[in-house]
Amino acid sequence: MTHLSAVSRFRDLHSRGLLRLANAWDAGTARLIEHLGAPAVATTSAGLAWAQGYPDGDSLDRDALLHAVAGIARAIHVPLTVDMEGGYSDDPTAVADTVVRAVQAGAAGINLEDGARDPALLATKIRAIRAACVRHGLDVFINARTDVYLRGLVVEGARLEETVARADLYRDAGADGLFAPGLVDADAIRTLVARCGLPLNLMVRPQLQDLAALQAWGVRRISTGSALAESMYGRLATQVSAFLHEDATSLPDPKAMGYGAVNGLFAASDHG
Repeated sequence: MTHLSAVSRFRDLHSRGLLRLANAWDAGTARLIEHLGAPAVATTSAGLAWAQGYPDGDSLDRDALLHAVAGIARAIHVPLTVDMEGGYSDDPTAVADTVVRAVQAGAAGINLEDGARDPALLATKIRAIRAACVRHGLDVFINARTDVYLRGLVVEGARLEETVARADLYRDAGADGLFAPGLVDADAIRTLVARCGLPLNLMVRPQLQDLAALQAWGVRRISTGSALAESMYGRLATQVSAFLHEDATSLPDPKAMGYGAVNGLFAASDHG
């Protein structure tokens, strides 16, 4: 699959139904997710940073990010979208350069967030990315993430209108999608779907476990965020702690995916 066909395919996945994106944090988890039938793979910025030995929050070394992206892209054959936090810089030109390099490494899409920064800065970054991609003959699906709900950036009663305003700003700058993590209210979700003018992406939460309802409301994408990575760390911590500090061990885990099955994920006959 060529770069442009991967981006086209990824865009098309947002045009119908609900795209379910399980977030990977390295090449192995990405390959497993693809093997289980995912039409595309997303990264979790938190999980990927942790896997590289960094905390989440724009702390990841850019070269470490790009190395990880290249490794994941090599391991899968479905479109890859990369969570790039705030782009690891407040300089739009530097952000655009990082995105171009990520696309050249195999990304078909990216997430880029506003966080607590001025939303105008994210719009400027999006425009810089679009211009840089044109110069290099590239394309990328830009999922603009707004943290209005996740971080409570404005008072509760003003959050919907603030999110709509930011959606307008990011869409006009060239965004392909809107990501509103932390939004869980059904009425607000339906209103945002109707007003944002972009495919709406939400993050799984205890209140958002009915995926059929989300699809009926018009949500076009749901992602797991760091939930899978956190689950893995929690289970691993329990097993390692028991092994180190208890008198008996329950390992090997009877629920483990066996060596042969894991190794087979990467065999040429299965991956080719």
